[in-house]
Amino acid sequence: MAVLTISRQLGSIDREIPQTMARLWDYEYVDRRKILEDLSAQGSQWEAFGKEFDEHYPNLWERFDRSFAGFVILSQSIILNYALKNNVIIVGRGGNFLLREVPFALNVRIVAPIEQRLEEVMKRENLSRSAAELFVKKVDKEMSRAVHFIYGKNIDEPSSYDLFFDVGVIPVHDMMGTIRAALLEKDKLKTDTAMEALQMKALAKKVRAGIVTHPTLFIPVFDVIPGEGRLLVTGIVHNPDERKKVETEVKKLAGSVPVEFALHYR
Repeated sequence: MAVLTISRQLGSIDREIPQTMARLWDYEYVDRRKILEDLSAQGSQWEAFGKEFDEHYPNLWERFDRSFAGFVILSQSIILNYALKNNVIIVGRGGNFLLREVPFALNVRIVAPIEQRLEEVMKRENLSRSAAELFVKKVDKEMSRAVHFIYGKNIDEPSSYDLFFDVGVIPVHDMMGTIRAALLEKDKLKTDTAMEALQMKALAKKVRAGIVTHPTLFIPVFDVIPGEGRLLVTGIVHNPDERKKVETEVKKLAGSVPVEFALHYR
């Protein structure tokens, strides 16, 4: 079946709603907690970075620190690997922006009126109204800033999604029915060509993550661009020895996939 990404405003719907979708439709449910678990498998420091950056929007220095870059790219690699599976719901984490060009990905945004959101947050977090207002405002601001910094997009731009729901207007049951019908249509676009393109995209992100998080490499300008059956690696290295080390590591990560290098010296 098609991949489903859900971006939701704090207080719009409980996590039980997408969890119910996953259970009813036999989908795997992937959210922040699952991604943090997978990050820990890459090293305990990445799970710690993930929790730290979830609690506050990175400051200027943190945004350009390799730990933040590593956290972002590793998270994206994990999401892409889940997207390669059948029947998966990816909640949050910018999944819709990452998978926007995947034909068989259905990207959904869920919002709600502010009063409805405040009531939900007050009940769930046991907060006063004033505290809930501050909390919602803080979360909205930090989510918006993170999406803009990482993807250069507005989180509430309707064109970034296939479906946009206001649960203050449409009942949740009706929303679920619409999503289910749209998934069935999206699944028709899951061709071999589309899957191969996603596989290359996932491999490119895996290679990039491997270099960016490598303990003995520091390549501040580095990218891996997926193509048809091959990867293009671009970046700036300091010397021939570093170039050779990068090329060796990239080829190891890419496996049997051909790689073209466009590495330049600083």
